[in-house]
Amino acid sequence: MGEEQVDVLIEEGIIRQKIAKGEWRMANEKSNSQIAIRKSQIELIDASSLLLFPRLIDCHVHFREPGYPQKATMKSEAAAARVGGIGTVCDMPNTDPSTVTIAALADKVRRANEVTACDIRFFFGVTKSEHLLALRELWTGTSAEMKRLKSRCCGVKIYFDHSTGDQGVELDLFDEIFHICRELSIPLVGHCEDATLNAKAKAKHSPDGKGPAGLHSLIRPPQSEARAIEHALTLVRKHGTAFHVAHLSTKEGLELVRQAKREGLPVTCEVAPHHLFLSTYDYDNHSFLGTLAKMNPPLRTMDHSKAVWEGIADRTIDCIASDHAPHALEEKNEGRPLDAPSGVPGVETLLPLL
Repeated sequence: MGEEQVDVLIEEGIIRQKIAKGEWRMANEKSNSQIAIRKSQIELIDASSLLLFPRLIDCHVHFREPGYPQKATMKSEAAAARVGGIGTVCDMPNTDPSTVTIAALADKVRRANEVTACDIRFFFGVTKSEHLLALRELWTGTSAEMKRLKSRCCGVKIYFDHSTGDQGVELDLFDEIFHICRELSIPLVGHCEDATLNAKAKAKHSPDGKGPAGLHSLIRPPQSEARAIEHALTLVRKHGTAFHVAHLSTKEGLELVRQAKREGLPVTCEVAPHHLFLSTYDYDNHSFLGTLAKMNPPLRTMDHSKAVWEGIADRTIDCIASDHAPHALEEKNEGRPLDAPSGVPGVETLLPLL
């Protein structure tokens, strides 16, 4: 692992050989060399001082199709991903219709098969008990069609509170979701915000739904994330389910994951670029982003940003995912700030920022 300075031979997008820097021309002139190729067949690219990566995987995106063409399509967002150096994405279920049935998953797979810029995989959503029945059918089905659909499904996504798409899980269903995902060895990803704490915070800070965009961070407080992660970890301890915390944003949540890993629990987590590079200061005082900086979970104060950077450094955080969630600009700017849709794009800027 690490950086090295080399020349590389690339054929059809695949790195076939690495050659010590400066030895390409010498090797190319040797008729018995494995890499001897006529000069007319070679395109030489001067990549001095540049970094070469394989195309990356973004495990958390919202490509908005079907249902929201004014926001994005699979084709438009796949193009953005390609420009950003990302070759595979995992799309979340909060589309319209939601990906909570086999028919909805099949429709998404059909649409994705027409997209060539990016390999798109899909999470299955669960909010009601009937969705678990569909999930079991998907995961245990033996037909060629069911196996094909399962191969494009990367796991289950659940929401501990409503976010875009109103995918909040019925409270008495969490235990069964964790049980079935453990039984069938299905990866489970959670949007961790506690619905009760969020409701209390909203009643306190903006009962009428009015106020500047910055109130959004008070309405969905850090304690909400920590409470939901605690709930999830209790179920992980009970069932042994492999659980991934999406877009972790708080120092309290980070410490809970850190302790869970010390216990040996099968828990992983991700952080999104906006929680690394932005803070509540950016609503009005610095970048003046206003509703453009509104997402769930919301921006935090700088001490939380500092903590998640430290979580990357000590490897508590397993990966960085964009939580790419575009909206039309007019949607962000119309009406009351707190009614603006939550979500920001990021699939094109994740790698350049980092």
